[in-house]
Amino acid sequence: MIEKIEELLTEVNSFNATSKEEIENFRIKYNGKKGVLNDFFEKFKEVPNDQKKEFGQKINSLKQAVAGKLENLKDSSQSAIITEKEDLTRPAFPLDLGSRHPINLVKNRIIEIFKSIGFAVADGPEIEDDWHNFTALNLPEYHPARDMQDTFFIEQNPDILLRTHTSSVQIRYMEENQPPIRILSPGRVFRNEAISSRSHCIFHQIEGLYIDENVSFADLKQTIQFFTTELFGKSKIRMRPSYFPFTEPSAEIDVYWGLNSETDYRITKGTGWLEIMGCGMVDPAVLKNVNIDAEKYSGYAFGMGIERITMLLYQMSDIRMFFENDIRTLEQFKSL
Repeated sequence: MIEKIEELLTEVNSFNATSKEEIENFRIKYNGKKGVLNDFFEKFKEVPNDQKKEFGQKINSLKQAVAGKLENLKDSSQSAIITEKEDLTRPAFPLDLGSRHPINLVKNRIIEIFKSIGFAVADGPEIEDDWHNFTALNLPEYHPARDMQDTFFIEQNPDILLRTHTSSVQIRYMEENQPPIRILSPGRVFRNEAISSRSHCIFHQIEGLYIDENVSFADLKQTIQFFTTELFGKSKIRMRPSYFPFTEPSAEIDVYWGLNSETDYRITKGTGWLEIMGCGMVDPAVLKNVNIDAEKYSGYAFGMGIERITMLLYQMSDIRMFFENDIRTLEQFKSL
């Protein structure tokens, strides 16, 4: 049997294949359940004891030769397939280029505008605790204003929830930094709202915060005026008194867009005015909660929904289009 193994070893070393079928037949012949190697291992127990050592060494040599040959054949067959089917030097096919999502286009533009006047970008987690999302922002437990920000709770005792605004990022930043502070906090937020053409349970916000000595409401108004002119090319705005627990005084900002299309009528409810953000002077209670001297420092904050601005800029009448991932909608922004 040793002579037979040596003959097979020579056959294995000299074997060459020109097709996948020949390689597979070779593998079955030697490594199959009824193949040559299994047959020799079965016969091992019949070999006289004084020949077992040599016989075992010969079988292992054959086994290693088969494994090496199969590996080489596999590599060479892959190279042959590539050479036969693909010319790697030819020019590539034109690629179907993607585009930035309209939400990202508008978000990046807003960030650019505020960066030009000294704002930096700060980030924070989407899963928040009660302190950073509510209590530190002058929204203690059972405060009625919490009803305006009904959200999705993940755990209770302690409360862990999906953030309802990116104001939580401002709290985290103020806890770790002292004034002067001038930051933007963009990101995704969540609220338990009915989904319609004008509202969604997921949306994007970008909020700003400026804390320093002698900051006034006039500074806030001039900043908003600069922003609306840069983004919309329109400077006509109005400030309506409003209420936010974390700012005092507070205001809603409307920009006059006009009534030039049917979409304008739907988005602005026929008035030509579109509410784009809320703002106000930071409540001293919020500064105290993050250990900033409210006697020495003052500041303003503002926040806006990116979807609403995007709908206005790109004349999109349904907020749900941003989340449906319809390629026909997104392809419109390839050139932007």
